[in-house]
Amino acid sequence: MARHLVTSALPYINGIKHLGNMVGSMLPADVYSRYLRQRGRDVLYICATDEHGTPAELAAKEQGLPVAEFCAQAHDAQKAVYDGFQLAFDYFGRSSSQQNVEITQHFARRLHKNGFIEERAIRQVYSPVDGRFLPDRYVEGTCPHCGYDRARGDQCENCTRVLDPTDLLQPRSAISGSTELEVRETKHLFLLQSKLQHEVEAWVARHEEEWPQLSSSIARKWLTEGLHDRAITRDLDWGVPVPADTWPELAAEGKVFYVWFDAPIEYIGATKEWSDAAQDGETRDWKAWWYDADESVRYTQFMAKDNVPFHTVMFPATELGVREPWKKVDVVKGFNWLTYYGGKFSTSQKRGIFTDAALELLPADYWRYFLVANAPESDDSSFTWEHFAATVNKDLADTLGNFVNRVLSFSRKQFGDEVPAGHIAGEAEAKLGDAIAGLLAEYEEHIEALQFRKAAAALRALWSAGNSYLEEKAPWLEIKTDRDGAALTLRTAMNLIHLYSVISEPFIPASAKAMRHAFTLDGDTATWVTAEQAKAWGAVPAGTSFTVPPVLFAKISEEDLESYKEHFGGEEGI
Repeated sequence: MARHLVTSALPYINGIKHLGNMVGSMLPADVYSRYLRQRGRDVLYICATDEHGTPAELAAKEQGLPVAEFCAQAHDAQKAVYDGFQLAFDYFGRSSSQQNVEITQHFARRLHKNGFIEERAIRQVYSPVDGRFLPDRYVEGTCPHCGYDRARGDQCENCTRVLDPTDLLQPRSAISGSTELEVRETKHLFLLQSKLQHEVEAWVARHEEEWPQLSSSIARKWLTEGLHDRAITRDLDWGVPVPADTWPELAAEGKVFYVWFDAPIEYIGATKEWSDAAQDGETRDWKAWWYDADESVRYTQFMAKDNVPFHTVMFPATELGVREPWKKVDVVKGFNWLTYYGGKFSTSQKRGIFTDAALELLPADYWRYFLVANAPESDDSSFTWEHFAATVNKDLADTLGNFVNRVLSFSRKQFGDEVPAGHIAGEAEAKLGDAIAGLLAEYEEHIEALQFRKAAAALRALWSAGNSYLEEKAPWLEIKTDRDGAALTLRTAMNLIHLYSVISEPFIPASAKAMRHAFTLDGDTATWVTAEQAKAWGAVPAGTSFTVPPVLFAKISEEDLESYKEHFGGEEGI
């Protein structure tokens, strides 16, 4: 059985991320990793902060900190938020690590040796007002393709076209806003992607059938337009240094590798960080996951559509050019954008809900469930407070939370603090078992296929099946004429609660834990529930003691809703 390597797009270091970043990469990767672990698969989930590039330098300057100190603090702040969301990374690294420096420089040397890197003199934008060459992303202007007036010099956020700063109309410095820009000559290293075009096309053709249409269409668009040679160095103080043993002149000038060259390599670098962090007596083999591991490892990557080109075309080109057997991605799960009332979430423009603020407002499970259940898979999806409140109230509070509370509360009132016995399972329980087994199969199928909205719908249907059973049996009426019948109904419902606690864990881990801990079960080591186990209703036997946990999900009131909209802005603010 293949081992599963999972990565999600590296969050950039300059600030806490918004909910769009969370749902477009890290959260679905976490749901998938948790599910795989529960099914007994060997999983390694790797992520890291992306720390190089001009934005990190500028953010550090604004705070009056050395850039290394700024990045260390920002990394810890981001990691604290991800811990709050219960993202179960196996390792959350840093692209500024020494491991990434060494592997990036190794890749560069190999590409150079194989004839895929060359030094070129280029004319680059220089800002006399700022006293520096401007990296691509710090030249802003109007996109020549779509007319977006805040396009960056490396890529247009609106149409995703890759750009050069000289392509922009009405260019200006993103640092000072100055339009008094000059073009001066300097030397940089170029990755000769044009020489790798046919190899990348062949590689994409072998893999794209497993990709979502979004990922394959973006890759094909790039390949149809043709791969261009790209500068992979920049004039910055912060980044992976160009190795002096290979390019002494450029190293002396302080050139560093472009963030989009070293950031994807950090997936490998972070795995080596994980390996090097092993405790005494523990063995972690990072190379077993990345080097000569094509058949033994299945690699799944999660990211939003603006990152897809770099990981379906550019980084594969890099790996192919190295001419070493580094593991390449098998499936790229691309996501569209989550919008805020139809407008873009934006870190730079502080629009939308940011993850730290979300956790201050409500527990992580509220956000986890809503975001995955409404993941922007087939198209962009819009966050509205009204939709959020309706989802929380209907699915979490009413369908799941109310079921758990009324079953346990009613049973304790009627039978005490132990699971009652009652009759043996009958026709209604058999019917319920068949329904649960079928829905469970759908749930598994959808997660395996990386269809998260469908998986959430199947999970919701599993919760609803318990409510339908309870309404059909009506133990509050049944107990008046058939006490043992009511006991059977409640025992069956309690087994459903235990089943829900297991299978809901990938989506709502804290609530799943609370449900599971409601029962005092010795040796409860179940990691998943099979169809036959779901029909047997034996996980929570009669006589098991239980407690009624606090309310799992509080409803969002109209007053709450108005308060959230007033604080964060609603439709009128977009």
